[in-house]
Amino acid sequence: MIVSKSFQWSEHRAGLALAALLLGGATPAAADSSMLDTLQMHGFLSQALVITDRNDFFGPSSSDGGSLKYTEIGANASIRPHQDVLIAAQVLSRRAGGDGSDANPVLDYGLVDYQMVSNQQRTFGVQLGRSKYPFGFYNQTRDVAFTRPSILLPQSIYFDRTRTLGLSGDGISLYLEERFGQGSLRAQIGLGQAQAGDDLRRTLRLDTVPGSLDPKSSAIAQLRYEHDGGRIVAAIGAADANARFNSSVPGLSDGDFYFKPWVLSFQYNAEQWSLTSEYAWRNSGLENFNNPAFNFDVTGESWYLQYTRRFHENWQWLIRYDSLISNRDDRSGSAYAASGAGPAYSQFAKDYTLGLQWTVNPRVLLAAEYHHVDGTGWLPIQDNPDPAETRRRWNMLLFQLSLRF
Repeated sequence: MIVSKSFQWSEHRAGLALAALLLGGATPAAADSSMLDTLQMHGFLSQALVITDRNDFFGPSSSDGGSLKYTEIGANASIRPHQDVLIAAQVLSRRAGGDGSDANPVLDYGLVDYQMVSNQQRTFGVQLGRSKYPFGFYNQTRDVAFTRPSILLPQSIYFDRTRTLGLSGDGISLYLEERFGQGSLRAQIGLGQAQAGDDLRRTLRLDTVPGSLDPKSSAIAQLRYEHDGGRIVAAIGAADANARFNSSVPGLSDGDFYFKPWVLSFQYNAEQWSLTSEYAWRNSGLENFNNPAFNFDVTGESWYLQYTRRFHENWQWLIRYDSLISNRDDRSGSAYAASGAGPAYSQFAKDYTLGLQWTVNPRVLLAAEYHHVDGTGWLPIQDNPDPAETRRRWNMLLFQLSLRF
């Protein structure tokens, strides 16, 4: 997230709930009027219906009339106490299946942004606090439906079943933007601690092992170029996220988790259509356990190709192919199945998506999409605890109403 001194939070990036927090309890009479003039407050809400013929996604979607357990509510605000300083934060409540415990409001981001240089040619600044990672094209605004091309982002890149790891982190971030005659170049690097939530423990199959998974020092960086006013956008990003599992099991040592992805992104924007593609190479594993059954090292890859078409001013349709391979050395999952770890199809997912969006007005968005999926590589574990009961080929319908204020 890069901001300038003239930055104004758009409606999807501010919220009412944090106004009192950001003002530090000050009353309007006591606060500086010029500072209050910079206060921006907005919020958003999205509710979806998920229907699947097999497997469950974000709740019991394959039974009865589907699942309504996909809800996103956000409130955020920003204020500028000085022309070089911006304070911004967002609280997010997100329910995505499971037992609903993840719906508790959490701090999505909260930071102080200080810009040391800001002119027509260059912007250079530093952010302190919790910030969204510059991961791919959509990660920094992924929870706001109005910024997404579809109800679900490509799950091979933007995992929802392990979203906390790649979503945001606590620490320091430096950013630089250089503007040229035909384009702009942006660089950002962040150092701090990634989040290691319960979703990561479930994916690593450590949720049944007594102990805690705690974040360690991590880093992320992205270089992004925009040409001709955004007609062509290209980016490359890399991360080194780490966590430590502190074992409470007698005889089992502590272990370490690492996640080292590279992401290449490209987008071409014409007047009525856009073509977007991203590719990710992901190395991850567990190490240093004295029980070798826990240790592993695997490299996977993901990519998608997406075409969106805008028509009748407020309408957009989308077609996308999305591919996930958990292990490049075992693309079919046959070796995984032979080891008795689970079904072969749990190691990949090929998703064919059709989507439609209608922006009824600037504050209301209606969307629908259809997915035909071969494989369960990104299926949420909390909704499907027994992999043997899942099915390889399945279909999904989603409908979503989104509001912003």
